[in-house]
Amino acid sequence: MKVGDRMRLLKPSGTLAMAEKAREVAKTGKKVLHLEVGEPDFGTPSHISEAAYEAMRNNFTHYTSSRGMLELREAISDYLKNVGVEADPEKEIIATPGSKYGIYCACVATLNPGDEVLVLSPTWPTHFTCIEFVQAKPVEVPCGEAFRLDEEALKERITGKSKMIMLCSPNNPTGGVLASKDLNAISEIAEDHELLVLSDEIYNRIVYDGLEIRSMASYENIRDQVILVNGFSKTYAMTGWRLGYVFAEETIIEAINRIVQTSTTCPASFVQKAGVTALKGPQDCVTDMVEKYNRRRRSIVQKLNEIPQIHCEMPKGAFYVFPNFSSLDMPSLDLSIKLLEEKGVCSTPGSVFGEYGKGYIRFSYANSLDVISEAMEKTKEFVLEYS
Repeated sequence: MKVGDRMRLLKPSGTLAMAEKAREVAKTGKKVLHLEVGEPDFGTPSHISEAAYEAMRNNFTHYTSSRGMLELREAISDYLKNVGVEADPEKEIIATPGSKYGIYCACVATLNPGDEVLVLSPTWPTHFTCIEFVQAKPVEVPCGEAFRLDEEALKERITGKSKMIMLCSPNNPTGGVLASKDLNAISEIAEDHELLVLSDEIYNRIVYDGLEIRSMASYENIRDQVILVNGFSKTYAMTGWRLGYVFAEETIIEAINRIVQTSTTCPASFVQKAGVTALKGPQDCVTDMVEKYNRRRRSIVQKLNEIPQIHCEMPKGAFYVFPNFSSLDMPSLDLSIKLLEEKGVCSTPGSVFGEYGKGYIRFSYANSLDVISEAMEKTKEFVLEYS
């Protein structure tokens, strides 16, 4: 039996493919140093887990509203005030089983076949896949390894088919953060051309050096054009819990709600209870994780820049580095596979993050300093052998 024609639009995950390749290498007995997965290596904070246990013990294990518990939406609304966003918890927020599903629903709810989405690139491959699955077209706007907006490049790519600007800041894979002037420019362009803005802000709590970042949804001139997607996976080490949320004006939220009602119904009830505790409980766990990431960030960047012919920008957020390996004159997929097979270092090829990721590879520093140090030594050996 053949699958539906639309399945040709769904590409396998380029990030998960390397994790699968690493498992194959590990089966041969070779030690694998995992720097490919975008997942915190910390456990979920105990007070959050306890909240879920307590909910289950109290038999809070049934359906909630398809929009999510009002208690959770109110907690999200209170949190959004901290980033300058006033949100009606009853009409403008919906909880989703993961932020990835929120992005998918937002694309299904707002995009038509043939629409063009201006994607600030490089970016997480799921962004491209969600756009393509609804038969819209991603149009990449180069932002470079430091992830800075090229305003003219963005304007040049706008056509009569343009419907949305999509961005992820702090950025996966570069770790770059758009400056205020970049966000200002995006808001003005979106207003002038009546474009939606889908802002993936999943890493907004993981920033360094006292950096304060602004949400796209805080711009009043485009408030009703912004779809803000966020979640709990990265900030609270809750990747397996699958809990995210979307903020948008109420007609978009209502459309997303209809998609949820016909697909997932709602996020798990006890997971939502854990989400309330995550937002309203102590935040020192977040501070502690970010401090550890910061030490790893400085270490991996220093070690990469000590490798001849390799350059790596210092990321301002998230937990990734995106070093330039173009001096080796090797496709990034080949590079990542060879580095894994020959040295046991697992990375993600830059090409999966779009046209402007070619020549780069992504390392996640969501791993211990010891693993990072050993991986960088082996990466240096690899580069010297191929230089």
